[in-house]
Order: sequence, then C-alpha cells, then structure tokens
Amino acid sequence: MSTLKKILTYAVIMGTALICALNYELFVFPNRFAPAGLNGICTMIQYLTGINIGYLSLLLNIPLAIAVYVLVSKPLAVRSMVYVVTFSVAAVLLDYVDLSRFAYYTESGTSAILGPLVAGIIFGGCYALLLQASAYSGGTDFVAAIIHRYKPEKSLFFLIFAINTVVAIGSFFVYDYKIEPVILCILYSFMSSTVSEKLTKSGRSAVRFEIITDHPKEISDAIILQLHHSVTLIPGKGMYLNKEVDMLFCVVNNSQVAKLTAICRSYPNTFAIIDPVSEVIGNFKKIDPSGKQERQLLDHADGKAV
Repeated sequence: MSTLKKILTYAVIMGTALICALNYELFVFPNRFAPAGLNGICTMIQYLTGINIGYLSLLLNIPLAIAVYVLVSKPLAVRSMVYVVTFSVAAVLLDYVDLSRFAYYTESGTSAILGPLVAGIIFGGCYALLLQASAYSGGTDFVAAIIHRYKPEKSLFFLIFAINTVVAIGSFFVYDYKIEPVILCILYSFMSSTVSEKLTKSGRSAVRFEIITDHPKEISDAIILQLHHSVTLIPGKGMYLNKEVDMLFCVVNNSQVAKLTAICRSYPNTFAIIDPVSEVIGNFKKIDPSGKQERQLLDHADGKAV
C-alpha cells in the first residue's frame, strides 16, 4: 500500500505540473501578463527574449532545490523538483503544439480579466493539491523554505510581497508601458492565493462545540454513535446559581454541524457555544460517515523516504 501511495503521489504531482504548463499556454501567455512569483519573472524574460519558460524555470530552480535538499528536507526537494522538471518539459513541448484554437484572449481587450481569473483559479487548485502531496511549485516556495529553516520566527509575507511587487511593476515596462498587465498580475495573484488557501483549509477546518448540559452521558453517547467522534467531559461550576455543571468539548466536521445541533436541541437544559476552527492537527484516525477509518490516498513523506 505504501508503494502504491508513492506512485499515486508522484502521478498527482506530475499531472498537476502538466495542468499548470497548459494553464500558461492557454490563459497566461495569450493575455500578455506575468503571473506571481519567480515564474512571473521567467514569463517576462520569455516575452522579451523568446527563451522558453521551461528552460528558465529549470535553470532558476535547480540551485534552489539543491539548497532545500541539503538544508531543509530531501523528500520536499525531490518531490518539488519532480513538479519543476515535469512543468519545464511540458512547457518546452507545448511550445511546438498549436493551441491557438483553445487559448483564451481578446483582440479588442474586452473581458481581458477572464484570462487571469481562470489562470489564477487553476493554479490555486493545483497548488492546494501540491501541498497535499507534500510538494512545492518551486521558486518562491524554495526561497521561503530556506529562510524559514534558519529564521522560523520571520514572517515571509514581505518576501513574497516584494517578489510579486517586482513582477507587477516590471509588467508595466515589459508589456509596452501599459497599466493593464499590472492589474492582471495583481488579479491573478489574488485569485490564486484565495483559491489555494480556501481549498487547503477546507480539508482541515472544523467546528468546535462547547456544550453545557444536564445530560452529558446521553449526549456523549449520541455523538459517539451517530457522528463517530469522541467527546471530552470537563467538570465546571455555574457561578450565577452556584451549581455544579458538566461541559462537553467536541470538534466535528463542517458537514456534521446540523446533526450535532439537532442532538443538543433534543435534550432540555442544554445549550452550546459553536465556534469555527481554522485547522485541526494531530495524529488521529479519520473516520468516514459509516464509522470506518478513511484511507489516505496520497503519501505525505512523513519519514525519510522520498
């Protein structure tokens, strides 16, 4: 099963790279704008010199990947370079394929924002999938990983912001001194980061219930049997009536909120505080709605193997 997971993981990484290369050919290059990150710089160099982005991306990422391999994580570097190499090879090969009938662009400039919007959505989804496979897309991610290795307390926001600012400002001079490529770069950056963040968190977000009740045993049994989640009982004291009370603490999936709410409402003298949880971490078994442990499709390189 472990070998099969690794094969599937690398297949996902390579498939993601192919989609991203196709994304550039269909939505980025035809609309004459540079996306975010170091690949945005490569895109502008390609526009000015004609050197394919595949060669530029590979040349830029090889030394960074070596540094990550030595200083940060061997599995991370190897998996990320599988993405980079696949992307670069695909970008070079697609340069010989006529995709003009499928590419989106407008001669008059109308609806020019649709290209960056679609490109940002596609890359955001691909990036979220890459993170699930414990891989990076190279470039800025490599730089951030190296800096975080030695300065974990440092915020990388300004580094990424600075690189994207260089790309956005450079777009003005590269693309015929027009403001539109700058706006399209900003739009792409916003859309890709929003989509990737949303998809990344959606799989790890949850809802926390703090239930104060006179029926802790009954509600606990209902949660365990119906939702397949455990519950923590915390003894407490209500200061208004100076009365001993029990509080149940439970974290459930977003899709289970309605069912747990219904359970709470079915018992008198019960009320609950509900809060969203941005992320849940820990070495827990993931249980599906039928009560069985979910199988993880992708290998996350927890050990030394790549």
